[in-house]
Amino acid sequence: MTEFEDISLEEMISDGFDIVAEEINLSDLSETEKNSGQKIFPILPVRNMVMFPNVVIPITAGRKTSIQLLEEAQKNGDFIGIVSQKNSDLEQPSEKDIYLVGTLAKIIKIIKLPEGNITAITKGFHRFKVKKIVATQPYFKAEISKLKDSRPKNKEEYEALLENVKDLALKIIDLDPNIPNAANFAIKNINNNDDLLNFICTNANFPSSEKQKLLEEKNLMERANKCYEMMHEDFRKLELRNQIHQKTSKDLDKQQREYFLNQQIRTIQEELGGGPESDVEELITKARKKSWSEEVEEHFQKEINRLQRQNPNSPDYNVQRNYLDFFTDLPWDTFTKDTFDIQRAQKILDKAHFGLEDIKKRILEHMAVLKLKNNMKSPILLLVGPPGVGKTSLGKSVADALGRKYVRVSLGGLHDESEIRGHRKTYIGAMAGRILQSIKKSGTSNPVIVLDEIDKVGKGMHGDPSSALLEVLDPEQNKSFYDNFLEMGYDLSKVMFIATANSLSTIQTPLLDRMEVIQITGYTLEEKIEIAKRHLIKKQQEENGLDSKSFKLGNIELKHIIEAHTSESGVRTLEKRLAAIARWVALQTALVKEYNPKISVEKIDEILGVPRPKSLAELTDVPGVVTGLAWTSVGGDILFIESIISNGKGALTMTGNLGTVMKESATIALEYIKAKHDVLGISQDDIEKKNIHVHVPEGATPKDGPSAGIAMLTSMVSSFKNKKVKPHLAMTGEITLRGKVLPVGGIKEKLLAATRAGIKEVILCEANRKDVEEIKKDYLKNLNVHYVNWMREVLELALEK
Repeated sequence: MTEFEDISLEEMISDGFDIVAEEINLSDLSETEKNSGQKIFPILPVRNMVMFPNVVIPITAGRKTSIQLLEEAQKNGDFIGIVSQKNSDLEQPSEKDIYLVGTLAKIIKIIKLPEGNITAITKGFHRFKVKKIVATQPYFKAEISKLKDSRPKNKEEYEALLENVKDLALKIIDLDPNIPNAANFAIKNINNNDDLLNFICTNANFPSSEKQKLLEEKNLMERANKCYEMMHEDFRKLELRNQIHQKTSKDLDKQQREYFLNQQIRTIQEELGGGPESDVEELITKARKKSWSEEVEEHFQKEINRLQRQNPNSPDYNVQRNYLDFFTDLPWDTFTKDTFDIQRAQKILDKAHFGLEDIKKRILEHMAVLKLKNNMKSPILLLVGPPGVGKTSLGKSVADALGRKYVRVSLGGLHDESEIRGHRKTYIGAMAGRILQSIKKSGTSNPVIVLDEIDKVGKGMHGDPSSALLEVLDPEQNKSFYDNFLEMGYDLSKVMFIATANSLSTIQTPLLDRMEVIQITGYTLEEKIEIAKRHLIKKQQEENGLDSKSFKLGNIELKHIIEAHTSESGVRTLEKRLAAIARWVALQTALVKEYNPKISVEKIDEILGVPRPKSLAELTDVPGVVTGLAWTSVGGDILFIESIISNGKGALTMTGNLGTVMKESATIALEYIKAKHDVLGISQDDIEKKNIHVHVPEGATPKDGPSAGIAMLTSMVSSFKNKKVKPHLAMTGEITLRGKVLPVGGIKEKLLAATRAGIKEVILCEANRKDVEEIKKDYLKNLNVHYVNWMREVLELALEK
């Protein structure tokens, strides 16, 4: 039961004032108060109200103690102290739960209600303060001290302020439909300024705590000022609420009008040949489930209205329907929640990828930056490396680590700009570009999109897709990526793009500038063995219907497969060889033939065929043959440079499908020999009367670049002096006419290729020392690297004594 229920102003005026007017003389009450000798006063705690002096107000009591207090006080003719509870939810408040300042009141009349409650019509007289609680049972009784109001010094200012309060109160009554018109009448008929202030403070829509502060304020001028300020705030809120109500009403009127017109359009379309009602309703239902901006909503309404106006039998109808289907299928403001748990991400990366420590560290750093920045405006990652090293699968692992959807977009062979930007929807068979199709497929606006083989993008007669990718991969521009099919901007700024490539040479410079390049080099022999044991063997056993005990390969056997049957930076060919072994085991199992699950080296060669030659010493065991190191799009590789001299007139012949730069290197090398023949120990007659032929196998493979400069010069000197080059030695570097050795690129790939081929010594330019120091020492543990600055140092290291 509530102590004081919400009493409307209309009830108070109609009930309280009528009762007072008919049965009670208020002047008699004042005389009673003056002549009262009461010392102890019952204290009535009330909820959700504060009573002020000289105000008549009804109080509905439901608690037994409160009913007893009111009945005894009326019977004895006592005054009661009305105080507010601090917490209106308390049913039985204690002394600390009530305010100490309240209003002394007299009961005018008690009305018994049917449900057992009573309503007491009370009139306030004086503010008071509780001095001491003398009893708590059956209800509070206390000694009190009356509080006097402080009169304003400037009477005219006080009266003017109260006029403003009165005017504002009347405005509030006009604005608020919940306040009855009787309140307007009551305020206009109160002549005493103090009574007017107290009446407004009692009935204003202020919180009880604020009303209590007004009651405790002894200065009437301050009380009026504070009341005026709070009334102003209420007035502004009411004005705003009314404005919103009026605007909403107008919007509803507009919607009703549009609904009526749409119904007419549907009726007309049905008469013309069957209406698209089901299509439109389906699209509108899908749209209601979308959370999108006002701009997108406006565009959708415009397009749906266009669909409604079209004849279902016309070709344009299907075009518009397909467009709206795609439009509503896009996940406009749908996002998956990112999981920025760096430790969890590291575990996922370590489980899915063995090795690649530097790459995994860089990806974790990238995720940490995204976590701190909380947005995607960061460089797009470009993973560059040879095939089979795990670039694409790294993107999948990043998506798993972030808890995002994963989509792969293959760009290899793309040569039409519309594949990225989409076609105009007016064309037959038009569709959106691959980027927005991927967004739709993922069902979220913040997936991880792997742009695979970005270096294989072509340029055709229908535009340049690379140029279209400039907007997609620019964090400053892709916030409103424009697709020709969608015909409006779509926000790609929350998408995480990861591009992959085998080579940087074919990527546009502006496009490359928008991405952060992360080089992924090949795996060492030990890493390949671990990858095969942890991942590849299990995968092939599952894919070929075999169990884990069907066959076993030890370190020696895996090493033999890698060295004798593969030649690559990644592990893709290794996986193919393991698949061939798994298929052989599957065949034996199906034919119910006995075989040894522990596959030997001899059995591997029987299954996979003749192994390639292991020793380089046999190939370089003649003068004029040098092992060079080359960089290719599939990683590092070794190549042999051969030269031979014959009788002639000092002519130079070059074969092996060489590019311009390699031919220039051979010419420079011969000119250097001619200029330094005496220092090199080569006779003038040999140079003038001997032809030299330089050949680089394999002849069908195009070869170019400056890296073979020192190898060509060494090969020519070896032929002229008839001295063999040391076995298991390789070299790479560019030369000048003066014999200076210059640095070249791709050092890591070249050195890994050297270790795969069994090379034990490598000659590099001194300037490439920093490149070698960046490589893990474990990768080069069996490799001795010599650094040189001049060609004479190369010859001293390379030629046998």
